[in-house]
Amino acid sequence: MANDLLTPAAPDSYDAASIEVLEGLEPVRKRPGMYIGGTDDRALHHLVAEVLDNSMDEAVAGHANRIEVELHEDCSITIKDNGRGIPVDPHPKFPGKSALEVILCTLHSGGKFSGKSYQTSGGLHGVGASVVNALSDRLVVQVARDRQLYEQRFSRGVPQGPIEVIGAAPNRRGTTFTFHPDAEIFGAHQFKPARLFKSIRSKAYLFSGVEIRWKSAIDDGETPTEATFHFPGGLSDYLRETLGGASTYADRPFSGTVEFQERFGTPGKVEWAINWTPARDGFLQSYCNTVPTPEGGTHVAGFWAAILKGVKAYGELAGNRKARDITREDLMTGGCALVSCFIREPEFVGQTKDRLATAEAAKLVEGAVRDHFDNWLAADTKSAGAILDFLILRAEERLRRRQEKETQRKTATKKLRLPGKLVDCSSNVRDGTELFIVEGDSAGGSAKMGRDRKTQALLPLRGKILNVLGAASSKLGSNQEISDLTQALGVGLGPRFNIDDLRYDRIIIMTDADVDGAHIAALLMTFFFTQMRPLIDSGHLYLACPPLYRLTQGAKRVYCIDEAERDMWLEKGLGGKGKIEFSRFKGLGEMDAKDLKETTMDPATRKLIRVTIDDDEPNETRDLVERLMGKKPEKRFEYIQENARFVSELDV
Repeated sequence: MANDLLTPAAPDSYDAASIEVLEGLEPVRKRPGMYIGGTDDRALHHLVAEVLDNSMDEAVAGHANRIEVELHEDCSITIKDNGRGIPVDPHPKFPGKSALEVILCTLHSGGKFSGKSYQTSGGLHGVGASVVNALSDRLVVQVARDRQLYEQRFSRGVPQGPIEVIGAAPNRRGTTFTFHPDAEIFGAHQFKPARLFKSIRSKAYLFSGVEIRWKSAIDDGETPTEATFHFPGGLSDYLRETLGGASTYADRPFSGTVEFQERFGTPGKVEWAINWTPARDGFLQSYCNTVPTPEGGTHVAGFWAAILKGVKAYGELAGNRKARDITREDLMTGGCALVSCFIREPEFVGQTKDRLATAEAAKLVEGAVRDHFDNWLAADTKSAGAILDFLILRAEERLRRRQEKETQRKTATKKLRLPGKLVDCSSNVRDGTELFIVEGDSAGGSAKMGRDRKTQALLPLRGKILNVLGAASSKLGSNQEISDLTQALGVGLGPRFNIDDLRYDRIIIMTDADVDGAHIAALLMTFFFTQMRPLIDSGHLYLACPPLYRLTQGAKRVYCIDEAERDMWLEKGLGGKGKIEFSRFKGLGEMDAKDLKETTMDPATRKLIRVTIDDDEPNETRDLVERLMGKKPEKRFEYIQENARFVSELDV
C-alpha cells in the first residue's frame, strides 16, 4: 500500500514532482505514530504485543498450546509458538515471493480478513507483523512446517535474502520471531522486564488452554528471570491473585464463560469475573480476543448493563425499593471486574485497539452474562444481600453528594467571581456537565452555537497559557488565563485544590489539530498535571478529537481524524455517487457549528481521549513532563532528537 504525502516546496515549484510516494513499508517508518501510537516506551512494548497476539490467535484457534518469550541481553526478543507456522509456499498474487515475505513486507496482508483461518483473532488489520518488521533493525523469522525448518532475515522491512531451508524439523512446528527494535525510531528506549512480565502473565490468564514460558537475560532485581504461566481457572484465578487477601462481599467471585454459538448462533465467547470489596477502589480490566482494551468499549457497556439490571431486579424481588437508585457508577465503586470476549471481526478504535467499537458485542455480552448473574444472586442470597446493601449505601452517598453539589452550584454564581468570557451551562448539578476549553474566539463562536446549553459550558483562551513548570507562584496568581480557568472550575491550585469543589464533570481540551494547537494542549495538560493532579486521577480530564478531513461523495459525508483514516475511506469509497472530494480543516474556526457539533461536541457521535497517568510508570510520566516542558532546553532538544528522527517533512 502506498501513501501520498505532501512535501513542502516553494509556491512556484509545486507540481507533480513535489508529490512523494511512499512504497512498501516506508509509511510505517515515516509515521510510526499512525501504526503503534508513537515512538515512546509504550509504543516500543506494543511491538511485542503485536507478535504475541499472533501466537495467541493460534492458541485460541486450537492450533497451539505453548508460547515462549525470551528477552535477550542485547534487548532483542524472541517469541516462539508451536502453532501451524506461517505459510512459506509462493503467494498466488506474488509468484516470486513466499507468503511469509508478503506478510512481513506488505501492509494489510494476513490470514484474518476472510475469517476462514481464524474464527476470532486479535490481529485484524494485517499490519502487526509488517509494522514490527519495518521498525526493527534486524528481524529473523523461523518457520517449522511440513517437517522442514525455514528461515528468512530482514532489516528495517527489507529482506536480506530469500527464504531458505535450513534443515529438517521432524518433531517441531510453529513460528519463531526474533527482533531488535530500531534505535533510529525508538532512541534510548529499551524493553523493561517488569512491563513485559506483567503483560505476558495477563495473556496466560485470558486463555486457559495456553502455557506461556518467560525467560529473561536481563535481571532488574525484581522480575523473575524464568517463569511458566498456566491458569486453568482463567479470569477467576486472575481476580483472586489481584485481590490477594482483601476482604470481599462475596465468598467467591461471580465468574463464568459462555459460548455465543450455543446461545446466539454466532462464533465467540465471553469470560468474566467480578467481586466487590471495601478494601480498595474498584477497577475493570477488559480484553477482546486477548487484546487489552484499556478504554473499554461496547463489551464493557454490555457487561455493566447486565450487572446493573440484575442487581436492580434482585432488589425488586427482595422488596428493597432503594435498589432502583443504583447506577453504573455505584457498581464500579469497589467493584473489581475482569471481562474478556472473543468475537469475529471486531472493530477497534485505532490500530492500537484501546477501545472496542463493535455494536453487536454489547448485546452479546449482556445477553450472556445476565441470566448467569440472576442465577448466581439467587443461589447465594448471603453474598447477594451483602452486595445489595453495599451498593445501596454507595447510591445514597452519591445522591447526598449530588444534592449538596446542587445547592452549592445554585449559589456558585453568586459566591464566585466567574470570568466574564465563560459561557456557562444551565444545569444545577455537576453530574453530566462539561467545560470545553477552546482555542480562540472564532472556535468559541462555532462551539457556542453547536453546544448543548444545559450541560456544556465554554471557556475561550486567547493565546497560549503560561508554562507553569518551574514558574513562580506569584506568576501563577497574576496570570489572567490561569485565573480565569481556576475561577471557572471553582477550585484552588496545588495544595488548595479540592476535587469536591469542581464545578464540571468533564474538562475537555479542544484545540486545533496543528502544531500550535498541540502546544496549547500540552501546556494545559502540564498545568493540570502539576496543579490539579487529582482531577486527572479521578478521570475528569479529556482531549477532544476534531477531525482533520471531511470527505464527500454525492450525498455521503464522513469525517477523518488523520491521514490513515482518510486513505482508508479513499480506498474503499463512501458508498455515494461520483468522485470523492476531500477538504482539510486548518482549524476549529473553519468548522461551522453543525460540523463541530457532529464531530467534536455531540456525545452520541464524537470521540474523546481521556487523559490518564500510567499506574505502572508514574515517575516516567513526571520525567517526560519535565523533559518536554521544563526549563532546560537541552533536555527538550535531546527528546526531539530521540523521537522525531523519522520526520523529515511535515504537512502542516
